Amino acid sequence: MKDSKPVPDIVIGRLPIYLRALTHLLEEGQEVTSSKEMAERLGISSAQIRKDLSHFGEFGKQGMGYNIAHLRDQIRRILQVDRIWSVAVVGAGDLGHAIVQYGGFEGRGFRVACVFDNNPEKIGLRLGKFEICDVAEMPERLKEMGIAVAIVAVPAGAAQTVVDALVKGGVQAILNYAPITVTVPPEVRMQYIDPVTHLQRMTYYL
Repeated sequence: MKDSKPVPDIVIGRLPIYLRALTHLLEEGQEVTSSKEMAERLGISSAQIRKDLSHFGEFGKQGMGYNIAHLRDQIRRILQVDRIWSVAVVGAGDLGHAIVQYGGFEGRGFRVACVFDNNPEKIGLRLGKFEICDVAEMPERLKEMGIAVAIVAVPAGAAQTVVDALVKGGVQAILNYAPITVTVPPEVRMQYIDPVTHLQRMTYYL
């Protein structure tokens, strides 16, 4: 049973890390694990792992550890990746190509369903198995397809306009690769991936 209090976002952010570790353990043929073993693999304290999981119920027995398949399935359910989410990709440049061709979405709860761009020279061409569609048609197409998740891979100067169109089309979760912070309504979830900021964070310690 879930905790009645809101779960801190930092805890939600660690669940995919636990899910990935559990998946690897299963692939290695292991059936049971412990918070201590997971802590050693992940560099997160065993107490923190147990505390994080306790927000959602009791998944293991003291002295016996966790059934890996069961815990994996429960975390998939909590994160709502026990289903497949269709994803729109906006931007058919080099990064967009890499995202569309990336094979890691399948089997982890996501699949690319459509690609958009605003370059007349690209619209109508194929990117993998997808025809590149016009961004101008994006809100209507997203509504027709019922897509709630999108990835933005456009230059910083175009990001806010693209995000506004995604929100207009009913998208509720956006992963933004553009190196800029954008404004969205409070009900829309944003995540940012900017490799440079991560590099800058690391070079502080060098």
